[in-house]
Amino acid sequence: MYLQPDRVAVAFGNGDRPAFSTEDMLGGTLEEKCSAFDTFVSYCGTFEVEADRVVHHIEVSLFPNWVGANLTRLYGFEGDTLRLSTTPFLIQGEQQTAHLIWRRV
Repeated sequence: MYLQPDRVAVAFGNGDRPAFSTEDMLGGTLEEKCSAFDTFVSYCGTFEVEADRVVHHIEVSLFPNWVGANLTRLYGFEGDTLRLSTTPFLIQGEQQTAHLIWRRV
């Protein structure tokens, strides 16, 4: 897949995700599907940088409520390290934030 410079794609999953009991991509039990959804986050769209934040304009998302939304990420550089932080969002009834640390190799 080719990504243009102004596009973003995000995909995070739990590394210990159990396989479905079938090879059918649209198969699986309700429990397997719920587990897969609960252990994976993905979205893509365009982005723009504004001072100390980057705004992701969501076009496609595993979580349908984010489609058409703008997700703000705060960022900062420290040497070879990029830190990204979400603004608070709801997870299991509580406002939480997520933090990512990227190091240049």
